[in-house]
This record gives sequence, structure tokens and C-alpha cells, in this order.
Amino acid sequence: MSFFSQWKPSNLSPTTKKAVSDLALLAISQIILFYGVRYIIARSDPSRSTKDQMLKKSKKVMQKLGLDKSTLALDEHEAMLIGEVVQPDEIEVGFDDIGGLDPIISDLKESVIFPLCYPTTFKSSAGLFSSPKGVLLYGPPGCGKTMLAKTLAKESGAMFINIKPSDLNSKWFGESSKLVAALFSLSRKLQPSIIFIDEIDSFMRERSKTDHEVSGMMKAEFMTLWDGLATGNDTRILVLGATNRPNDIDAAILRRMPKRIPIGLPNLEQRKKILQLLLKDIQLKPDLCIDFLAKQTANYSGSDLKEFCRVAAMTPIKEYMRLRGGDKSAMIEASQTEVELRPIGLEDFPFDRPIASKTVAIDALD
Repeated sequence: MSFFSQWKPSNLSPTTKKAVSDLALLAISQIILFYGVRYIIARSDPSRSTKDQMLKKSKKVMQKLGLDKSTLALDEHEAMLIGEVVQPDEIEVGFDDIGGLDPIISDLKESVIFPLCYPTTFKSSAGLFSSPKGVLLYGPPGCGKTMLAKTLAKESGAMFINIKPSDLNSKWFGESSKLVAALFSLSRKLQPSIIFIDEIDSFMRERSKTDHEVSGMMKAEFMTLWDGLATGNDTRILVLGATNRPNDIDAAILRRMPKRIPIGLPNLEQRKKILQLLLKDIQLKPDLCIDFLAKQTANYSGSDLKEFCRVAAMTPIKEYMRLRGGDKSAMIEASQTEVELRPIGLEDFPFDRPIASKTVAIDALD
């Protein structure tokens, strides 16, 4: 018979029993203290709910993309950031929906997308056939920079990660650097990858002595992982930035974005193509001339032209509502039946209320 089969608590002396009891109580109290403190810290973290939401979003994205967390071996920070991967089926615009930017689209396909997604075709010992590590889209507001990025997310074939500064900022010291490191490690696991940063000037502004220490560390970490000592030529990660203030971007960031594509205000031919796209599903009067509209909208950006056409398209709807009293029942009737609206004409366009487009100084990068 073994020792344990013969052992009974009654065989212990009172002193030993007390010692065993004290040790058991101490162990239980330490376990309760450990989990209690951990629970309190977790509850007191103001970013806890945000992290939970990001992790839930990440799980949904991974399910839709058919990715397995265990296969990718994602850590906590990578699992949070994978929720920012854009799903192509959720984007409604494609290259055919962008008017007037055909040369830029062709250039992006030939010199950026194809080398990034088909590296064996564009292989060179010196890396001369590879895609650039960074591309900057710059120009006045409303000229199609963000829409162009959307179409790249839909049709490029690469994993498109849409990153906002808030995704990488944290109140905990050192956490921002970990998130930046996770961004690039995740991009390597999912490559070919495109990291898109809209309004990159606000995130990668020129460094100065007055910068906060955390901001400087985060920028340094980003640049080192983007194109640093340990960066290999076989890495298929592209950083795509969009801005209307290119002169505010740090010089070291610009050096890493050798391909800079200006997207300016549309010319006459480009305005015609944009107007044709905007009005293709709208019933127009026979005497409405797109060429005339294009000539009358000089210095309009793409978003200005959209607002210009929106005002005109809304005019027949407003007239329909006024004829029926403009009350709630008329709106319900209009939503439940197919309403016959009159075609729009020149008189519906707001020529008397010109839409001014803002511009930026971009000659520094020409």
C-alpha cells in the first residue's frame, strides 16, 4: 500500500493541521487577490470597450476574408488591427466609376499594382522592376484622391489596410510603438499589402523640437519598419498616402514616397467625363448639353461637380413634394410607388450660386 492510501488528516498533529489550514487560506486569498486586481484594472481601463469592439470587428473581418487567426499566429495588437482590412465586396466604386483620371489609373496599375501583386513577372536583382515602397496622392480637396484609394482597395488584389491615426494612438506609454510594429508585421503576413493613410500630413507632419516624445517615437518606428535596415527587397508592402497639404509632410516620409501623383482640378475634357458619369442615370431634357455644362464649371473639383448635379437632380423631387403639400403622407407615397419625375434641364443647375473650390500650393513637389 502506498503512503497516500494510508495517510489520513486525523494522523496529523494539531500544529500541522493549523499550518496546512493557514497555507490553504493563504493560497486561496492570493488567487482571489490576483483575479480581483486584474478585474479592477481591466474595468478601470477607459479603452477596454474600444479594444473589445475592435476585436469583435476583427473576428467578423477574418470570417469574411476566410482568414484563420491560429494559422496567421496573430498577437493581441495584430488581432486588433486586422479589423481595419477593407473588404472589397463592401466597396461600390470601381475604376470605371472614376471620370477623367484614366492616365493616372493606368500609371498606378502598370507601375504600382502589377509589380506589387505579380512579383515573379517583375523580378530584378537590383529591384528596379519592383513597385515603389510609397505613393503619395496630392492635390486640391475633392478631386478624387480618396475615391481612387477606394478603387485600389476593391480592384488591386492586395490586402488593403485603412489606417487612421487614432488606430495607432494610445494613452499607455509604449503602446503606440507596439501598434505600429503590429501594423507592419500584420502587413507582412498578409502581403501583398497596401497601407492607406488619408490626410497623411496630420499623421506624418514635419518633426520639430516641440513634438511630443511619443509622437516622435511613433514616427521613427513607422519609418524604420517601412524602409529601414532590416527591410528586405522581397517585402511587398506599399504605403499609400493622400493629402491636400503636401508641404507639411516630413522630408524623411517624402523620401520614402518616391512616386508622387498630382491630382489637380479637372480640365474641360475631364469635367465632361465626370458630368457624364454623374448624370448617366438621370433623365435629361433633350436640349441639355453636357459640353455647355463642362464649359460653365471651370475650376470646379469633382466633389463640386457632384454637388452641382445633386442640386439640379433634387429640383424635380422638391417640385413633386410641393405639389402634394410637402407633408409626411406625400413622402410615404413617394417612397412606396415609382414616381414619375420630369427631366432636368439647364434651368435646374445652380449657375447663380457658383461653388468655389479650394486649392493648395503643390509646386514644391512638381
